[in-house]
Amino acid sequence: MGMTNEEIIAPDARFSSARASSRAAKPGPVIDQEGREIPQSSLRGGFRQFQFDFAHSSANPFGDLTQEQRLARFEALAKLLDIAFMLPGTKIRYGVDGVIRLIPIVGDVLATAFSLWLVREARALGAPWHVTARMLGNVAVDGVVGLVPLAGDAFDVLFRANMRNVRLLRRWLDKQPR
Repeated sequence: MGMTNEEIIAPDARFSSARASSRAAKPGPVIDQEGREIPQSSLRGGFRQFQFDFAHSSANPFGDLTQEQRLARFEALAKLLDIAFMLPGTKIRYGVDGVIRLIPIVGDVLATAFSLWLVREARALGAPWHVTARMLGNVAVDGVVGLVPLAGDAFDVLFRANMRNVRLLRRWLDKQPR
């Protein structure tokens, strides 16, 4: 038979007293990665000195970045999505986007989401509405035609919406005064 609500909420006193007495015993030594014991005197402050601040670290890809760093990340992601690999024996380049889109429906949604995130990054870089509208048009064409089972995947490899969006953003940034 299963446990009653009372047994779940207030377990048997025998077990809880055994746990309490084991907790009351002196804790074992703290050992570092090399197997050396760390003296208790150095642990008085706890582990508060071991804090990480990823928000202001260079290891955080979503932290505060300069415009050049954002643009470099934008271009790197677009290249990864569209032209990262080469089909052996040919000069046809494809990216992660083309591989993801081979998964029916879910792959198309994920690839379109990545492309839309890049458009959002372009907007964060200061791209005006007419540039982002053209970028959204590229993503829409890529997403809608990509829904067609095999022809859409071939179209995606050849259309390269993310690289087109990089060129649009680059062209707009080159026209801006420094």
